[in-house]
Amino acid sequence: MTRTRLFDLVVVGGGLGGVAAVLAAARLGLRSVLVSESDWIGGQVSSQCIPPDEHPWIESVGCTPAYRRFRDRVRAFYRCNYPLNAAARHAPLLNPGSGNIGPLSHEPHVARLVLEEMLAPWVSRGTVTVLRSHRLAAVSVDGDEITSVLVRASEGEEVELSGDYFLDATDLGDLVGMSGAEHVYGAESAAETGEPHALAGPADPDDQQAITWAMLLSLHPGTDNTIERPADYAQWRDHRPPEWPGSLLSWEVSDHVTHRPRRRPLFTDRPAAGGVRYDLWHARRVLDAAHFDTEWADVTVAAWPMMDYARLPLIGVDEPTRKRALREARQLSLSFLYWMQTEAPRHDGGIGYPELRPRGDLTGTPDGLAKMPYIRESRRIRAEFTLLEQHIGVEARTGQEGAERFPDSVGIAAYRIDVHPSTAGRPTIDIDTWPFQIPLGALVPVRMRNLLPAAKNIGATHLTSGAYRVHPGEWTVGEAAGALAGFCVRRGTRPSQVRADEMLLDEFRTLLSGTLGVELEWPRYQALAPRHRFGYVQQVPAPSERTA
Repeated sequence: MTRTRLFDLVVVGGGLGGVAAVLAAARLGLRSVLVSESDWIGGQVSSQCIPPDEHPWIESVGCTPAYRRFRDRVRAFYRCNYPLNAAARHAPLLNPGSGNIGPLSHEPHVARLVLEEMLAPWVSRGTVTVLRSHRLAAVSVDGDEITSVLVRASEGEEVELSGDYFLDATDLGDLVGMSGAEHVYGAESAAETGEPHALAGPADPDDQQAITWAMLLSLHPGTDNTIERPADYAQWRDHRPPEWPGSLLSWEVSDHVTHRPRRRPLFTDRPAAGGVRYDLWHARRVLDAAHFDTEWADVTVAAWPMMDYARLPLIGVDEPTRKRALREARQLSLSFLYWMQTEAPRHDGGIGYPELRPRGDLTGTPDGLAKMPYIRESRRIRAEFTLLEQHIGVEARTGQEGAERFPDSVGIAAYRIDVHPSTAGRPTIDIDTWPFQIPLGALVPVRMRNLLPAAKNIGATHLTSGAYRVHPGEWTVGEAAGALAGFCVRRGTRPSQVRADEMLLDEFRTLLSGTLGVELEWPRYQALAPRHRFGYVQQVPAPSERTA
């Protein structure tokens, strides 16, 4: 029998945006439910095994206080629970893995535990309910409003959830799609958006970013951890994607910016300036053995260009195609691991790294792969305002200093326009951006009255969504959506009215900046240079280059 439960706010999707949304709503007095497809909340930072990918100013500015509390708690978790040596324990900006993708590379299961800890007091009070291992099954709509959603547990039990507002924090925009809300996916045409790097021809819904099925690995010299040869190994061993210099399973990649061949080995003996090693192992290392005086093993996240799956899209396809895509993505990642263990040229001579051990004990899976794939692109709502390359791109804003400034800003974020290889055969797109704002108009659907995006499904394009999708950006979007729902319930108004009414907008922005402490405007920083990931160093501006 289907149970029915009533809440103020129903959040479908247990990623960072969903967690941020229920935390914001709880602070405003709403009772909310968080529906997570995985048994691990946190999405990209936990069940998808992607450590935070952040901008260079994150330690001082450019995220909400709630996201900063998450970061602080991660560091505190290691100090309280791990036998760190004195240097690591007292490092004010401890980076558990010393990964060079960002200043806080940490293990996925730690992120999950910290997020559970942040939700715990609200769960205890009955303000937040978490449904784990539940998927969206059906959506009931009356005119321009969602009335309820049906979610199904992995064991088959169904629950009908009703509420005043419904937030979509799923990775693919499932609630947006099933509700019938106007939306877009894939790549837009330049004729529609005017974006310099949009498609020259017609829009292509099948032009969707690659997904990556990440895994955790540790290194144990003298041991043989070679996995069983994957069923699809032969076809991936010979596969050569468009614009790729050779076989996908190799150390040669297509440079993310220039598309020229670039060697990215597992290890390099030649560190760059400052001792940083820009090889694959150190890019997303989440546990650094040097932080311990006792014997410990490095742990790294494998989520590398060779593992980008771009054969089949996930949105707009039937269920057999979706399942095939997910299976092939898993096979690609396992094939790359097997290649590394058995055929890869070693940095120290010889062939193969059998000492690589997949860490299923740390991912909660039998094979060391993440519980969920890392998904970069979602359905995107047709919003009252759409974010374009012209609003944030340096080249598209030639002669203008900084990104577009929005009077309805509900938060700030920063990341390059980073679009991975597409399922239509297009290579990567990597574009300089200015640090940018998140306008309220991008969170307001053109028609639906009680549906809000809370992840990477805001009113953006194929290009600009590549800049808003990473950890602090998704959190800020989710927090703004949860706060907006709370504000509308308390004031008896609607999101479109908040944006249209100057007094309501001012009141809401005051709530964000005052009660929640959300930054609404950037100091003036220089543009984001090519990222240090895979050999590019992102320059942090000196104090003289920025002004309050």
